[in-house]
Amino acid sequence: MDYNTTRPSMIIPEYGRNIQEMILYTCTVQDREKRNKAAKFIVNIMAQMHPQVKDTIDYKRKLWDHLYLISNYALDVDSPFPPPPPLTLSTKPEKISYHDKEIEFKHYGKNIAVIIEKATEFPESAEKDALVKAIAIHLKKSYLNWNRESVDDDLIEEHLKILSKGRLKLKEDVRLTTTSDLLARNKIKKPFRPGKSGNTSNSNNSGSHSNPLNRGRKK
Repeated sequence: MDYNTTRPSMIIPEYGRNIQEMILYTCTVQDREKRNKAAKFIVNIMAQMHPQVKDTIDYKRKLWDHLYLISNYALDVDSPFPPPPPLTLSTKPEKISYHDKEIEFKHYGKNIAVIIEKATEFPESAEKDALVKAIAIHLKKSYLNWNRESVDDDLIEEHLKILSKGRLKLKEDVRLTTTSDLLARNKIKKPFRPGKSGNTSNSNNSGSHSNPLNRGRKK
């Protein structure tokens, strides 16, 4: 037989079974003064077990709330905070409504659809042409994050047409940023480490530790 199946379920497992048993025992202490001292002692232990809780607002109140919760609200002590209403702890949070609209190309994200919609409202001008080009470059960059291979500008223009429902179009003479340039900007640079590539006085390191990220990639 599994040992834990014969024991009471854990209310807040993060504090462990010993804390829970200490709290339940404290509920049975008849002397109120001793019960108050025991409750404060347990709260201090809970704080030591999870020191990160001190970074939160009203962390002491949170610990006392957990104390009451673990005791199933049976603990009667003179705490610095009133017991939390059981309803607020047991009530399920309201369901968050998500955007139900289907995304045409998921690798571009939902925000780009909003930007494209705003761009369609611009009057025909050089400013709108520059905005459409910027959107197309963003699409190309997002596409390359999803697929590291080279992407044809005609494909990006086709996706722009689909996303804008034919309302946005690049000028014929417009050229997008090249794939190699976009990939180069997305490369992760290694941190500077003195004594290696950054220390020119050490001849053993000069040129012997080239950064592989700086090597050219064939396109």
